[in-house]
Amino acid sequence: MQSETTVLSHEPLQAGYRLLRLVSPSIAAAARPGQFVHVRVPGLDAGALRRPFSLCDVAPETGVLTILYKEVGRGTAAMRTIRAGDAVDVLGPLGKGFPPPAEGVLPLLIGGGFGVAPLYYLARTLGRPCHLFCGGRTAQDILLTDWFAQLGFCEVHPATDDGSLGVRGLVTAPLDAWRAAHPETRVALYACGPAPMLRAVDERALAWGMPGYLSFDRRMACGIGACLGCTQKIRAGEATAIARVCADGPVFKAGMIVWEEAQQ
Repeated sequence: MQSETTVLSHEPLQAGYRLLRLVSPSIAAAARPGQFVHVRVPGLDAGALRRPFSLCDVAPETGVLTILYKEVGRGTAAMRTIRAGDAVDVLGPLGKGFPPPAEGVLPLLIGGGFGVAPLYYLARTLGRPCHLFCGGRTAQDILLTDWFAQLGFCEVHPATDDGSLGVRGLVTAPLDAWRAAHPETRVALYACGPAPMLRAVDERALAWGMPGYLSFDRRMACGIGACLGCTQKIRAGEATAIARVCADGPVFKAGMIVWEEAQQ
């Protein structure tokens, strides 16, 4: 659905990351963890594409949507001018989100950089014990750990390339260490981040014989599957097929992605 949202707040977080809160009761009522919204950025020319953003949190009781993003290009740089009280045109909620884990299965959430955004919404909605494994280049790229900790049921395991926070190395380092210490625990993996990280999580889900769900971050044009601008080759039984990340995803089951065809 298309909604004329009102900006509640727009705040810097750290190192170029920002939090944008919008009010849309209709989108908030329909949203589910793992879905996204498609935002028309104020100030860009009329022909500019919308920008997709994962839903970081949703409060149906107030209609507030929270978006976490980083300034990485012309569109997100233009968003810097958005102020509280502004009107922003938004499509959503869009895409297929994360399915909940089965009873007795422990959710392991794996996020790279602002890939933690949909994982927070997932964790809060599940309301049950879980673990967050979050990775980034430096401590400044490790986001929302205080939010996860304040839930009271989510244990946080950070990793940084330079060792400035948590384990030195990739996010898979603390994930593998945890798994080695808990080999009999039934888990489900939920991941969002860059393609190399998603591939590593995919491989682990298959090797461990556990369910896994991968959320892709892609450039999109229409956001509803009509333009075929965000296609991804997937496995469909013994054959392959073309999926639309915006409509058939952005969440895909582990084992579905043809990684040689995945955009990096």
